[in-house]
Amino acid sequence: MNQTSTPTSVPAKVDYKRIATEEAFAPAEMLEMYKKILAGPDPDPGFVSLMGFYMSSTAARPRHIIEHLTDLGEKRLAHMDAAGIDRQIIALTSPGVQVMEADTAVAFAKVANDELAQAVRNHPTRFSGMVAVAPQNPREAAKEIERGIQQLGLTGVIINSHTHGEYLSDPKFWEIFEAAEANDTPIYLHPNTPPRNMIGPLRECGLDGAIYGFGVETGMHALRIITAGVFDRFPKLQMILGHMGEALPFWAYRLDYMHRATVLSERYESMKPLKKKPSDYLKENFIITNSGVAWEPAIKFTQDLIGADRVMYAMDYPYQHAIDEVIAMDGLALSAEDKKRFFQTNAERVFKLV
Repeated sequence: MNQTSTPTSVPAKVDYKRIATEEAFAPAEMLEMYKKILAGPDPDPGFVSLMGFYMSSTAARPRHIIEHLTDLGEKRLAHMDAAGIDRQIIALTSPGVQVMEADTAVAFAKVANDELAQAVRNHPTRFSGMVAVAPQNPREAAKEIERGIQQLGLTGVIINSHTHGEYLSDPKFWEIFEAAEANDTPIYLHPNTPPRNMIGPLRECGLDGAIYGFGVETGMHALRIITAGVFDRFPKLQMILGHMGEALPFWAYRLDYMHRATVLSERYESMKPLKKKPSDYLKENFIITNSGVAWEPAIKFTQDLIGADRVMYAMDYPYQHAIDEVIAMDGLALSAEDKKRFFQTNAERVFKLV
């Protein structure tokens, strides 16, 4: 989430479409609901640190973010045009409805999905959208996945990591995985601020947000899902991780080695054998975007590890709207075929855009 940049030049015309796959929005009504949560008794400290800051600060960057989160029209399109972005895959911003109590979350997920679906209908060649769900009620979340995919024309599911400190590795949430697999749609596991029982040491030194805490928390969540055996139970399920996989690709060797050692030691009741190595699930069940990481070495390493057909472009708008980064990505030292995969055809396949 870098500051919005002033471009030194403009993106060139290219022979591929630039599809940005982790772009955020927030209904204005949801921000009003957030104000009430923040004003309530003992709000979640991570929520206060994240949205409490963005919604109260008078600095230029948070003002830019809040203004453009709520726009699904001309301002967003103008920014896309300036950056050479042909299409955005839009999702409800973190923490979405997952900070709400269950009944409110279930109801408002439908409101947010209806608003996003209307924006997609208004701009069908420029916008696509992911289905927001309330994991607080897994059965209703599964129903909303079906409605969002089959009736609203959305594609993909957004889950903003933990929900009140609970993780999808708990089998009570697995109806959500079942519904995503049945509807042949991916789940984008997006960061949330670390939960109450984790955030303290990070927040006290300013590391709880996108600088580090987001990746630590969300990478842990993805690893919990892997080690819980979710992909043995749902082998066709596909998940998406942003920010270069929240660093998991760079840990792959050690994850494999220590997972095997831990299983053999029978140290933890929760750590059971899997059918494959953790890195195999990264290669077969995850797609990774470079959202917020416009850095060639990381992109090329991840392509080498999991395949060029599993790494996609993302900007992280409006949190990171840096046109110079688009130009840098156009300059990646990749073959023409792999560059088109990165910017266009992987997203078209994953989100069924063609």
